[in-house]
Amino acid sequence: MQIKAVTFDVGGTLIEPWPSVGHIYAEVATRHGAKNLSADALNTRFRTAWKARPGFAHSRVAWAELVDEVFTGLIPGLPSRTFFPALYERFAAADAWHTFEDVIPALDTLASRGIKLGVISNWDERLRELLRSLELDRYFEAFAISCEVGFCKPSTNIFAHAATKLCLPAKAILHVGDSFELDVAGARAAGFQALRIDRAQGQSGELRSLGELPAKIENWLG
Repeated sequence: MQIKAVTFDVGGTLIEPWPSVGHIYAEVATRHGAKNLSADALNTRFRTAWKARPGFAHSRVAWAELVDEVFTGLIPGLPSRTFFPALYERFAAADAWHTFEDVIPALDTLASRGIKLGVISNWDERLRELLRSLELDRYFEAFAISCEVGFCKPSTNIFAHAATKLCLPAKAILHVGDSFELDVAGARAAGFQALRIDRAQGQSGELRSLGELPAKIENWLG
């Protein structure tokens, strides 16, 4: 079936923390009295804490617990009792994020060809306003956000919600994301087509850039 819509994961696919999670953690913690924090060390701690939480709830409480773990032993007390609210708000700001350079051209091209666009993302209540601040929300007519839908990827329910919003059968929708488990496997289980983007390495059949996506769709259709 012809691809009539493309849905996108957000974090790691459309945007990334800028300059990095560790830099932002260090910035906010330093403003609240912390000293001698290494952004690189905080990045390592964040990755470890993140990997230890499969099925992350993407709630304010879950984020507070993760941040507490990252900073344990580095500062007196816990961020959840001090600067976590400021950190949570910091990540709601557009300047804490970077939109990948290939995103806007790809979205413009797809939209000009009459392809519907949507978002399927495991995120909290900050996402809609963040996308507005980044001037990305105008491209999308369907949003399936885990905190609103009540299901996280790879659940087929969040993909089914997006298909309903797009008024299309699942097989007419292509989902693009940076996680094989959450995006590719989850989308295919829901009946979507799927592609994984890997800007760093890329493998056969994957996207190295969203700039490849329009041609990929054309080739797919033959």
